[in-house]
Amino acid sequence: MSGLATLPMYDWPEVRGQVDDSYAQLRARVPQLPVALSRPESTQDLQALWRDKALMFGQTCWGPMQAGLAAHVHVLAQPLYDDVSGGRGVRYRSVIIMRRGRARAVPRHDDAELPDGLADARPAVNALDSMSGFIALTQDMGMPDLESRALITGSHRASVRAVAEGSADFAAIDCRSWALAQAYEPAARGLTVAGWTALRPGLPFITARATPLVLRRALARALAQLGAQPLPQKTA
Repeated sequence: MSGLATLPMYDWPEVRGQVDDSYAQLRARVPQLPVALSRPESTQDLQALWRDKALMFGQTCWGPMQAGLAAHVHVLAQPLYDDVSGGRGVRYRSVIIMRRGRARAVPRHDDAELPDGLADARPAVNALDSMSGFIALTQDMGMPDLESRALITGSHRASVRAVAEGSADFAAIDCRSWALAQAYEPAARGLTVAGWTALRPGLPFITARATPLVLRRALARALAQLGAQPLPQKTA
């Protein structure tokens, strides 16, 4: 069966082999999936791929979902974030990184813990439709006009670099991306976790609306076997 699959959200070059291995485990359970992942080269390509009727399996962010993507896809399951600091079950937080300030441990409650001084500071933002990098900030800070002074970087990794270089004062980086940055991005070494956004649902696994129900159910079962939390598949 022809189709498309993509896992773009944590597909850093350093862990590409691990991403491919994870996909291979899914495909071993659902052999109808395409042999290899598609890796879009631009944000525009990714947006088009998410909306492609041939998308059999993918992962996205709740920001694009709220911005209209939900009309084109079904949500299959939610991944777990218990393996990274800031994650709890299917929910996750973003770290607030700065060049200086008091380091904060992960809050024990569900709400945000933000550092002082953000109201007059410049954020580095991966994308304006990113839940973890922008929307969470506007909600937790109560500042819908944050866009007016944001530096748009294109990725969480670029936001880490922008803060380290002084182009921006702070950034919100989702906790799994921050774990990757700590492991593979030298710019992360001099930064402080000065705060945390509130807990929110993590990045969902999706399939196109055109995907047959039998395949959607098979994907949801396979994802559950691999540790994700499946969602009931609607008949329409």
